[in-house]
Amino acid sequence: MTASRTVQTSAGLVRGRREAGLTAWRGVPYAAPPVGPLRLRAPRPPDPWPGVLEAVRDGPLPPQIRTGRLAGAGRRTPTSEDALTLTVLRRTAGDAPKPVMVFIHGGAFSIGGGTAEAYRGESLAASEDVVVVGLNYRLGALGWLDCTAFGSPERPIEGNLGLRDQLLALQWVRREIAGFGGDPEDVTLFGESAGATSVLALMTCPAARGLFHRAIAESAAIGSLHGAARSRAWAAELVAGLPGGVDDLLHADPAVLVRAAERLDAAVSDRTPAARLLGPVVDGDLLPKAPIDVLREGGAHPVPLVVGTNADEGTLFQWMRTIRATGPRLERLFAQAPPAARQAVEAVYPGPRRPRRLIRFVTDLIFWVPAVEAARGHAAVAPTWMYRFDFAPPAMRLAGLGAAHGSELDHVFARRRSATRRAALLLGGGRAAWAVTRRLSAAWGAFARDGAMPAGWPRFGPDDWPTLVVDVRDRVEHDPDADRRTAWSGWRTWD
Repeated sequence: MTASRTVQTSAGLVRGRREAGLTAWRGVPYAAPPVGPLRLRAPRPPDPWPGVLEAVRDGPLPPQIRTGRLAGAGRRTPTSEDALTLTVLRRTAGDAPKPVMVFIHGGAFSIGGGTAEAYRGESLAASEDVVVVGLNYRLGALGWLDCTAFGSPERPIEGNLGLRDQLLALQWVRREIAGFGGDPEDVTLFGESAGATSVLALMTCPAARGLFHRAIAESAAIGSLHGAARSRAWAAELVAGLPGGVDDLLHADPAVLVRAAERLDAAVSDRTPAARLLGPVVDGDLLPKAPIDVLREGGAHPVPLVVGTNADEGTLFQWMRTIRATGPRLERLFAQAPPAARQAVEAVYPGPRRPRRLIRFVTDLIFWVPAVEAARGHAAVAPTWMYRFDFAPPAMRLAGLGAAHGSELDHVFARRRSATRRAALLLGGGRAAWAVTRRLSAAWGAFARDGAMPAGWPRFGPDDWPTLVVDVRDRVEHDPDADRRTAWSGWRTWD
């Protein structure tokens, strides 16, 4: 038996195509186009369409700067505000409902898309026999700034639009995925970087309750979210810099807003290190409380969770000059901290202006320490596992990147021939890399099927804090680098 290519959804018929053992449905709308009067409005379900929608091509990516096809849009990649679509991939053979894995892509909430090369799920769907769903959500100022102050009764504006897009996509999965061969009662939500931050935010969002049953967060920056007052001030700064002011916000070509947000993001990052312009906003409504605090207190949705970071997260940002670790920025960052917190942190990072110390500082502050705190709190209410990805083949080490941000993705997605994998293995290490790939993708698949990790990966806390270190040979470490972890206990970066 094989799954049908044509599926009846609530908005109309959708026809996919066969692709090397898979059935793929591409560019499927889960929301009405957020254009014209729907710009900066909460997403709405798609309008019904007549006939059959030929879902055989990837939809456009949301408006963004063109950084390349790997993690975003290349020179010829179509982009459009009408980009709220998703892709569904499943192994063609078999009619039994399959576990569903919904992936939220990374990209600092400003670039990327569900079909960018770094996030494609074809190999994972084939190797683990799961239904993989990738989605686009609104990016930049159109999705992640609180512009509500510029609305009016006649032309309202809602906030947290990217998060609302993700919620609507999850509702689509809940309602429609059975027709595509997936089990709506067996949904794992996973994401990387901004996507992982979204996963953890959704775990604390009341409106997301019941929409997923397990969660995986790879390299989240959950401690860097901010409140509505800060986001509204940034939105006012953005609008003040637009030639047409509010009229541009509502009507200008999206490229104008992309460029304006890029400039403002660089300025915010420079003057307020560790704060990011874009991301979920603690608005007292969709997110009633800071997600890191909800997680610390054990108040998130009690679903099984896998959470982790890479050993050298900060190297990629230093190389890309997006979160640059410099002495002056470090001083500005420390100026925001209580004196006691500053003293404790400085004590465990001797020689802080040396590049490797700065990179470790960035890795710990933005990614590792918040992940540990989230895991500790969540372990009191639901099964929790923690990992640290240390594997780096010789070329990655020689380049000074190590186990950089995003370097686990090829392994999670079971990709054997990607451009990033070829570059990472230029100096060898292919056999060890493929062994890591088999273990990691199988672990993610097992979690999606059974809600548990393989034997040898102990559960985290609340009283014991084992971390699986993924490397040429995996090992378990209990509360690794405890001195650095405890030094951050008095630090708080969100407002």
